[in-house]
Amino acid sequence: MRDRDDSALRSTRSTSEPHDETPGVPGFRTWRGVYWFVFACFVLVVVALTIFSRVFA
Repeated sequence: MRDRDDSALRSTRSTSEPHDETPGVPGFRTWRGVYWFVFACFVLVVVALTIFSRVFA
């Protein structure tokens, strides 16, 4: 009986709540923008570490 109640509750939740794809991050309208920003920061850190390791070696 409980399994049936849980599945009914899940199905009503998924249809009644709108699927919100906007991130809660200021300055970004989509998750794709957030992912690109994080990836660009990662690449920038790797490049900076490479440069610093060659300059200060």
